[in-house]
Order: sequence, then C-alpha cells, then structure tokens
Amino acid sequence: MPMNRPVATALAASLCLLTAACGSSSDGKAGDATAEAAASKTGYPVTLDNCGQKETFDKAPGRVVVMNGASVAEVSTLLALGLGDRIVANQQTYGNSEVPGRAEAIEKLPDGGVKQNDAFDVPRETMIGLRPDLVLSTTAYGFDEKNGFATRDQLKDAGARSYVSPQGCDQDTSKMTLADSYRLLRDMGKVFDVSDKAEELIAASEKKIAAVADKVKDKAKGEKKPKVMVLFSNMSMGGNDFSSVVAKGIYNDILAEAGGANAFENAAEGSFADLSKEKVAATDVDALVVIGYNDPDPAAYAEKLLKEFPQWPAARNSTYVTLSDSMYLGPSNDLAVEKIARMLHPDAL
Repeated sequence: MPMNRPVATALAASLCLLTAACGSSSDGKAGDATAEAAASKTGYPVTLDNCGQKETFDKAPGRVVVMNGASVAEVSTLLALGLGDRIVANQQTYGNSEVPGRAEAIEKLPDGGVKQNDAFDVPRETMIGLRPDLVLSTTAYGFDEKNGFATRDQLKDAGARSYVSPQGCDQDTSKMTLADSYRLLRDMGKVFDVSDKAEELIAASEKKIAAVADKVKDKAKGEKKPKVMVLFSNMSMGGNDFSSVVAKGIYNDILAEAGGANAFENAAEGSFADLSKEKVAATDVDALVVIGYNDPDPAAYAEKLLKEFPQWPAARNSTYVTLSDSMYLGPSNDLAVEKIARMLHPDAL
C-alpha cells in the first residue's frame, strides 16, 4: 500500500527522535522542533498499554489481520472508522447485521486464503506468512501458543503490532460494558490517526442511547423492569439443553439502558449460563432477545422457543426481538438499545 505524505513524515520524525541525527542545528534543537511538529500534526508516535504490553505505532497500519474470536467487534469497528482497505485478512462474520450494508461489506473483505486450525482461527505459520503490521484479537486466546497461534512476541519479532480488545486480557468478558465498545473505537482511532471520526461515532451513540434511556425511564417510572432472556440461537456451548444463555457482560448494560433486566443474571458467574430445560421453564421470562450468530433465521428459533415455554409472559404476548452484531462489543450498541426498548416499552418511543 502506498505511504501517504503525513505518514511518511511521522515515520521520519520518529526515527529522528530515536537517533538524534536530524536537524541543521548543532545542539539538535531545530531538529527536535521539526520532529515534534510532525508528530503533533499526525498524532504519531502512539503508544497503547494493552494487557500489560506496550505497543508503539509510528504510522497507521496498512496490513491488518482480524482474527476470528467468535466476534465481529474488531472488523465492525474498522469498517465504522472507514478502514476496511487496511484489512488483508478478516476471519470475522456474524452473517448479518443491524447496520445496513455491513454484513455485505464484511463478506467482501479479503480472507487472506486462510485455512483455520482446529481452534478455528489463523495458525501461526499462516499468520506470519500474511506479513501483517497489526493483528487484532478479541481476547488473549488468539495469541496463545498452546492453541497453535503466533504469540505477541513472535509477531513483534516479525514486525507486527498486536492488540487485544477491552476486557479480553484474561479471556473473561463478563465485566464488559458499553464503555468498552467506546474504548475499542478510541484505541483504533488513535492507532490509525482517525480520532476525530472515533469521537464523532462515540458522541452520536451516547446521545442516542441517552435519549432512549430517558424516554424509557420516564414512561416506566415505578414499574418493575421486564425480565429478559438473552441467548444465541442454535448454539451449543455446554452440556445442558440451554448452554448459550447470557448471564453477564455488555448484554446486561444494553438491557439496562433499554429499560430491562436479565432474567438469568445470577445463573452463572461468567458470561454464559449452562442451564437445564427445567431451570429455564421455572423462570419467568417477559421478553426474549435472540442473537443470530451466522444463523439465517433466528426468528424461527425464537418462535420455536416461545412455543416450548407457553407459560412465559413472553410467549403469551409473542414478545421477542432478533439481533446480531449490535448486541455485542462494537460500534453499534445504540441500535440494540433502541430495538430492545421498542420491544419492552413500545409506548415510550
């Protein structure tokens, strides 16, 4: 990819600072001033403290690999920032999206000809062969040598920077909130020198969510929050009948802003609960949120589930909504808040 003039200037400036060999003044002050001005103009160098590891960028990455991670957070964030042309290999897709055209845009991205390993992601040798200058992973799992992946040190030796998304350092996303979606946007904004765009997206999302939350709060004042079941359709993650039921994480933050509460929040300590049919049947569910992860018809799954548990208030009123990428870490959580709020409090919006 051709290097644009501001990026080339920033790289030269950073080299000058490291070697102290630039400038026409014998005491180096003129050279230092030139380097500082160039760095200030472009925003480089940028250093992120990511999972205890410092990653420094002297220019915007031009060869990005987005690892799978059962996520679309990273690829959606890059697309929202207008950075799709930097991606040389993308392994993420939900198959659909609440954002018009996003699923199609993801589908058109290059996959780098990657043949995934047994851990469903980019093998070490393939990763090095892609010659990335930035590798994005949802959690630290993507850099674990035991899983056949390139480690962060191995990537650095090959000239690549690496990044683990917020709350992914210990592979526990149960504490993830809306703020982490904004942090991912901000970090990528800094790395690619598009911070203005990142802040614009964040401000728009915060404004929309606040407006919805205020309307719902005024309308539902004094009322009990509806209990919502959130789960992934047709997905098995454990040994019981219902193993993809959400317990904790960003999902609960989104539900709260939409005026709801997770019916199974206390069913597990981690992000997901592995529940028996009896446990699910014994819980009152006022509404259903079904997340379609590469499922072409999550609505059919939702309707089947409501028929299976006719005692639920959700079944009696056919109260459900299907979502995909907006319900997870990423740049479009405002869409999930709005859609869920309309389901739970139709008279408020």
